[in-house]
Amino acid sequence: MTTRKNSGGTTTQTKRPGAASSGAASERREHLVKLAAELFARKGFQATTVRQIAQEAGILSGSLYHHFDSKEAIVDEVLSTFLDDVTARYRAAVDGGSDPRTVLTEMVRIGFATLEPHRAAITVMQNDWNYLRQFERFNYLVKAEEEVEQIWVSQIRAGQAAGQLRDDVDPKVTYRMIRDTIWVAVRWFRPDGRLDTGELAEHFVTVLFDGLATGHRTSHRA
Repeated sequence: MTTRKNSGGTTTQTKRPGAASSGAASERREHLVKLAAELFARKGFQATTVRQIAQEAGILSGSLYHHFDSKEAIVDEVLSTFLDDVTARYRAAVDGGSDPRTVLTEMVRIGFATLEPHRAAITVMQNDWNYLRQFERFNYLVKAEEEVEQIWVSQIRAGQAAGQLRDDVDPKVTYRMIRDTIWVAVRWFRPDGRLDTGELAEHFVTVLFDGLATGHRTSHRA
């Protein structure tokens, strides 16, 4: 964008040639990613073809290659965007300096909050994880999973050390049960349902920390 004064002395701004078209191309790319993500979630990544993505977008297959070199590049963007977002939020929750139980509560809220904006990505990860992880370009999926697990497990262990959490439960197993509860919810959660993601998170936090049973604890570690 350039700035200049007109004959009346007032300042006007004009866009550089190509700026508008660049913005339009970026919006078009984002639109294509969203369309493809929905197809991947509905049909499965392997079953979705470039032609189907192009048809959904109302363009020729060749036009899609102006934005992406393959459907792998598209799903790469879908998944990396989700993982970058959720991992950054988890790190921020830990860096906030709160006690372990407060951090875990916030991470539960973060997890459920992703169900709407990243619904397609979460579905693809559940359905196509084993297939995608075979390829070198998706090595970051395993690395991201390992980092997220480490964040959760370290907070559970810290909570146990601080006396906030039971010390007779396995931190890794506990994390994986929490993880699966959150991500599997994408299969049945509906934005127009009785509970929104915030209310769903609070319900889960209650069950997680307060349990279902009343009175004396009846379960024992094997």
